[in-house]
Amino acid sequence: MAKNLLNSAGLKAKISKAQEQANVSGKDQRINDGGGLYLLVKSTGATWWRFDYTVNGKRKTLSLGVYPAVGLADARRKAEQAKASVANGTDPSQERKQTKQDAQNDIENAKRKAQGLPLIDSFKEAAQDWLKSTQHITREVTRQKKAARFELHIYPAIGDKLLGEVKSSDINALLQPLIKLQKLETAHRIRAEISAVYAYAITHDRAEYDPSQPVTKQIPPQKVKNRAAITESRDIGQLLRDMHGYQGTFIVQMALRFSPLVFQRPGEIRQMQWADVDLTAKEWRYFVTKTEVNHIVPLSTQAVTILEAMQPLTGGGQYVFPSSRNDGRPMSDNTIRTALRTLGYDNNTMTPHGFRAMASTLLNEQGWTPDAIERQLCHLPKDKIRAAYNRAGYLDERRRMMQAWADYLDGLKNGAQVIPFKKAV
Repeated sequence: MAKNLLNSAGLKAKISKAQEQANVSGKDQRINDGGGLYLLVKSTGATWWRFDYTVNGKRKTLSLGVYPAVGLADARRKAEQAKASVANGTDPSQERKQTKQDAQNDIENAKRKAQGLPLIDSFKEAAQDWLKSTQHITREVTRQKKAARFELHIYPAIGDKLLGEVKSSDINALLQPLIKLQKLETAHRIRAEISAVYAYAITHDRAEYDPSQPVTKQIPPQKVKNRAAITESRDIGQLLRDMHGYQGTFIVQMALRFSPLVFQRPGEIRQMQWADVDLTAKEWRYFVTKTEVNHIVPLSTQAVTILEAMQPLTGGGQYVFPSSRNDGRPMSDNTIRTALRTLGYDNNTMTPHGFRAMASTLLNEQGWTPDAIERQLCHLPKDKIRAAYNRAGYLDERRRMMQAWADYLDGLKNGAQVIPFKKAV
């Protein structure tokens, strides 16, 4: 195809003639330079450089600017650049749109950064959208934990990167510090959450692939380690004697002694509220956020005695075992663990959660109904019908079991030769 048909010296004359023809005919006129480049002359006097090209079998036109602001040489240069893009499989019109969009995004992102908002099309923007999309199926405490992990571990490394620019090596790099510290469970969880963000982005046409997938096998498998618990009766007796000899504050003393009597989750004990306690009925009723169920804990005489001792001290407040800082919050989550360490019981010997394993092991050995034990631990069956039945069932047995358990612990603490009791028939 012929090209460079025009020259600068004769161009003005051609434009004048084309304008006359446009005025007479009422139609736009073309002054061809060849190779798809031409000057479009309108009856209004406007003159535009145009470049016609074909991409993916479709005929398209690209505007190259207004003459004489864009001269013949500049128009040819722009046309050559467009031809090069087409030869490389790129649509110059789309390329121009993307360039304009990128410029607009840069301006908008500068504003967003100043306001502390996520950048457009960034990983952080997609992650926040994903977190919002899961609010209706995620408990608030779980959502907050996820958001905290993103803020601490993920956003500093890849938060401002475009979704399509995040590489597997970037994800592997942010996980390496956790892997080196052997925080493997956290590393696996973070990788899975990054993958969930990409699954959301892919579904909404915001990403094409998930770069976290190849990283999965780069994280060593997490070895499941059960929380340490003492389950031998002689050792339990010594533990109970040590606990009763603990010299910490009165509130911590009572919380420490209360823990094995009820064997509920440590977080639930430290957040125990007076509003949920009925000393007359000898019950502690509360909503368990982990399993999302209303739970009843029958209180033994020994447990009630501890609560009655606490009432003059903390009964006027919200929490049975409040923080020693008097800041309106419950006891901290490490208080009981620290008390056990003070007594010489490290994490490999006994943990606050270990009181649950202690009770479960011995109560099963001693013949109590497994369903009653599991219900007391608030381990609910997946079957919703059976779970509903269990909420109403086993309560009488659990009352007997909790009192028998407290009496059994008293016997061990007092050093008696306690024969493992059997459930009353």
